[in-house]
Amino acid sequence: MFNVFRKKKLVKNTNPTQGRLIWERFCQNKVSMCAFVVLVLIILVAVFADVIADYEGQAIAQNVTERMQGPSAAHWFGTDNLGRDMFARVVHGARYSMIFGIVCTALALFGGCVFGATAAYFGGKIDSIICRIMDTFMCIPFMLMALSLVSALGTGLGSMTIAMVIASVPSFTRMVRSIVLTVVRQDYIEAARSCGSSHAVIIFTHVLPNAMGPIIVNATMNVAGLILSAAGLSFIGMGIQPPNPEWGYMLSEAMPYMRVAPHLVVFPGLAIIITALCFNLLGDGLADAFDPKRRG
Repeated sequence: MFNVFRKKKLVKNTNPTQGRLIWERFCQNKVSMCAFVVLVLIILVAVFADVIADYEGQAIAQNVTERMQGPSAAHWFGTDNLGRDMFARVVHGARYSMIFGIVCTALALFGGCVFGATAAYFGGKIDSIICRIMDTFMCIPFMLMALSLVSALGTGLGSMTIAMVIASVPSFTRMVRSIVLTVVRQDYIEAARSCGSSHAVIIFTHVLPNAMGPIIVNATMNVAGLILSAAGLSFIGMGIQPPNPEWGYMLSEAMPYMRVAPHLVVFPGLAIIITALCFNLLGDGLADAFDPKRRG
């Protein structure tokens, strides 16, 4: 009897969970795994930017005697037109870009989940009202809305974050609504209703967790778009203001010198491209992991 129970227990413990299966499928995608490793390194660089390079002494401190120097042992990425170390500025710029992309996506995703899940769950007039409001916002191009909001709120990281979140919520709402519509028709949702569970409990306990796979995939890819949008706003002077190092503004500062000092453009540009590309590749890998049929 004891041996039979022990065998059953061992068999039960060896059954992989859903999260483990997703992780194993994700690990099979070598390209996405490489992108994941690179993103982890970039996040670590952003977190420990103050340890890697001195912000006050290298990233924003001007040293005219060392201006426009090329990459060397003293300055790995060279120096800019004011003698600031480009390596330090790129490292600290990662902090702004990563925080902005991840925080804006998280806030926009939260708003999209609330509005989208509410519209799909209740349907009827509530669904029509929410969808028509979101359709009205989506008639305005994303960057035009962001520029208008930044112009009204003022430049800076806070204003740019608010503008990007407001501009991103409509698309997240439509995406979440389309995914949740397939979940609310399931039998276990009707069972939860028959048990007397409140609407809020059903939405946040049963509906959203079962729709989270595609939502996470879309959110991951959206981070890349927000990083590019933030760089674009900073490039035209509507985003993070100097002397704060931001990749988009660094490209804007480097434009007059790109022929005589191409390193001023190369390193911030590569940082933007690599980060955005890694997020997109990570999203592709997650999409394959959550939906194995997609790989076929």
